[in-house]
Amino acid sequence: MTYTLLKLFLSAGVIVAVTEIAKRNNALASVIHSLPLTSLLAFIWLYSETKDAALIGRHAYGTFWFVLPTLPMFLLMPWLVKKLGGFWPALGAGILMTVALYFLTMALLKKAGISL
Repeated sequence: MTYTLLKLFLSAGVIVAVTEIAKRNNALASVIHSLPLTSLLAFIWLYSETKDAALIGRHAYGTFWFVLPTLPMFLLMPWLVKKLGGFWPALGAGILMTVALYFLTMALLKKAGISL
């Protein structure tokens, strides 16, 4: 239970740190936010619990393919905020677009014979 709480607080701490830093220095927060901290923490937690390097390799490979459909949301969010009149509509549209791109990615990977 203590280990789970450690994972929870360290992982949540990254999010809190980014939001607090963004209030003072958006460029620095953007750089930190762009780092694959969630993935790195997940790799560390998963490896420390399983000691299975091959699992980490498979997980990293799958993560690569599913990062790609998330990128358009980051690129389009500034435009969506202006076009749709605010944060929440833009976020909703970005999420819907990302989900659609996830499904497209899965279909294309299957068609290409790539198994995750």
